[in-house]
Amino acid sequence: MPMNLIHRKICSSAKWADTVEERLKPWLARHDLGDDVLEIGPGFGATTKVLLDVVPKLTVLEIDPASTELLRAKFGDRADVHEGSGAEMPFDAGRFSAVVCFTMLHHVPTPVLQDAIFAEAARVLRPGGKFCGTDSQLSFRFRLLHIGDTMNVIDAVSLPGRLAEAGFEQVKVKARPKERVDFSAVKPG
Repeated sequence: MPMNLIHRKICSSAKWADTVEERLKPWLARHDLGDDVLEIGPGFGATTKVLLDVVPKLTVLEIDPASTELLRAKFGDRADVHEGSGAEMPFDAGRFSAVVCFTMLHHVPTPVLQDAIFAEAARVLRPGGKFCGTDSQLSFRFRLLHIGDTMNVIDAVSLPGRLAEAGFEQVKVKARPKERVDFSAVKPG
């Protein structure tokens, strides 16, 4: 996993899980995710825990083997946990009502791989399905936290075009400089 030791410690802490829950619940209230949701890159599972309380069926896809095993141990009785890359998803086309990812895109090493994740999200969504999520934006504190990590911050200005190129419409991007970017997009029906 492209995270340094301090970053891993913070993201696996109870305090971080509480912060995620506090921030994610209002965000989820604004998004209808439907009945069969895929979460890409859940890491230690703070977002997964919150999603399990609000979506009927959840599948998670995690690239890191150790994190995948942790997720299976924590949530395997409530979520379908898969190891694999968001850039090459092991799921049928048109399966999911929504695909979500939270604070993970900046850990994808190149824009080309990020774009592959966007294209795969479009492929596995049903017509009318939603791709949405959040990611962090560059700040001094964020840069310090990522020393020795993969850090490829999403450019909020180019994100709408990149999502449209992946096959999405109704693209919405809201950037909060030095904080985060929220995005949503719909697979054409």
